[in-house]
Amino acid sequence: MTTWLFSLLLGLSLLSACTHAEVHKHEFIIQETPVKRLCNTHNIITVNGQFPGPTIEVKEGDTLVINVVNQAKYNVTIHWHGIRQKRTAWADGPEFVTQCPVKPGESYKYRFTIEGQEGTLWWHAHSSWLRATVYGALIIYPRGNNSYPFEKPSREVPVLLGEWWNANPIDVINEAQRTGAAPNVSDALTINGQPGDLFNCSSDDTITIPVKAGEITLFRFINSALNTEMFVSIANHKMIVVGADASYTKPFTTSSIMIAPGQTTDVLVTMDQAIASYYIAARAYASAQGVAFDNTTTTAILEYDCGCTTKHGPGGIPPIFPSLPAFNDTNTATAFTTSLRSPSKVKIPEPVDEDLFFTIGLGLLNCPGKKCGGPNGTRFAASMNNFSFVLPSEVSILQAHQYGLEGVFTTDFPAKPPVQFDYTAQNISQALYQPVKSTKVYPLKFGSVVQLVLQGTNIVAGENHPIHIHGYDFYILAEGFGNFDPKKDTAKFNLVDPPMRNTVGVPVNGWAVIRFVADNPGVWLMHCHLDVHITWGLAMAFLVDNGVGELESLEPPPIDYPVC
Repeated sequence: MTTWLFSLLLGLSLLSACTHAEVHKHEFIIQETPVKRLCNTHNIITVNGQFPGPTIEVKEGDTLVINVVNQAKYNVTIHWHGIRQKRTAWADGPEFVTQCPVKPGESYKYRFTIEGQEGTLWWHAHSSWLRATVYGALIIYPRGNNSYPFEKPSREVPVLLGEWWNANPIDVINEAQRTGAAPNVSDALTINGQPGDLFNCSSDDTITIPVKAGEITLFRFINSALNTEMFVSIANHKMIVVGADASYTKPFTTSSIMIAPGQTTDVLVTMDQAIASYYIAARAYASAQGVAFDNTTTTAILEYDCGCTTKHGPGGIPPIFPSLPAFNDTNTATAFTTSLRSPSKVKIPEPVDEDLFFTIGLGLLNCPGKKCGGPNGTRFAASMNNFSFVLPSEVSILQAHQYGLEGVFTTDFPAKPPVQFDYTAQNISQALYQPVKSTKVYPLKFGSVVQLVLQGTNIVAGENHPIHIHGYDFYILAEGFGNFDPKKDTAKFNLVDPPMRNTVGVPVNGWAVIRFVADNPGVWLMHCHLDVHITWGLAMAFLVDNGVGELESLEPPPIDYPVC
């Protein structure tokens, strides 16, 4: 084939690929909606009156334009969890970080293109505790004729895990912030918005998933819960894990998964059991000792099609119940997370330009002149490197950065903790309990390779912390327990096929090491995805400079960018 003909055909092929990319337009009406759960009707905040909200389906390369119209009484933002937002940080969503919230009666169009990502992500509110009810799935299918790198399933089912309060979640967190105490835990865990058969007034609405013998189903698990990591099992069925956080994984078989808030996990299940009904069940993985948690179990039903009339309620044959790990089974949680691998050898970013070490954990603040609701009259707090993150209130950090506004944030977040100590000791000095409240970011040059050790602490209580970085995926090189020791733990790094994720679980009283390239300009929040912890300040932000030229620079803010 001549060179010019090859070039012509290649150009036509690329043009065809581009023309097949679509622009998907949606309208999200944020509104108050009456919903009945656990025998009572409550008014909750929803999108388009749906709970959970609508599922967004796109293909890789497509563009989303979603007009958010706020008809509720609260400020709101929407975060597209896991979307890289290349050059479109204005659409990322966390309030006062990349935008001011959308006020009641106002609207904002989120515009972004999905590039180089396939799999299961999700969207959710990123303002106060609205995420309790404002969330939904975001499914990214392969482009064109590309297929999954695993056996094609007969059907696909999004499974969104959540929490339910017999109260207004905004009132729950507002009361906790007023008193300084921990907020009340949820009253039920949910699957696709329903608690399931084990709760009063709930069995008639339990989610039922019809299947046929012999078929393969792809379950897209999403942990949408505010504060609960969960174990999930399907009675008598094995799960083959094939994806996590919109990145494919090397398949492996398991009887249960552990999934933290913010994370997604894709599994294939073959319907190879006797014709019957089987429970899908989820309950908490609660790693912190002595801390209250929602100890309920939520269920959905996997129902085989037998061509007959079946009944799983009173008078019928109950579904088969799975074996679930104990709520404090850290060994099972660790075995699952350390089994994740990329499908093949990957090119690890190197050499490292920024070698960072961040401590993460809880803390306590004194209450001068009064007694608060935390331990010994204190107020609960949380921090990274002993700094407890405070959101601005008059302007977003990204806007302040773009326009050179002073006094909104500082760029002196430390690369290592100001005080080194035995981070996971059983009796940590009380002098280390109190963090400093501030709004600090860590600046990164465009293109720099960042290695970050996330070290959990045992201040107040050690806990498994799901840490999410906005705008980035990263490789998880290693994890372990105790204090990270670079002299011996560096040898444990997986530099061949580490998994890529956007939310990493830092083990209870342990550490995790991640690596990524800072190739996306903007301000990117990093925080614990247990919402009570981000409320207490377990967060910071990276400020990534523009690179060279338009394609390495942040786009201008949209014309309808919200104002405070």
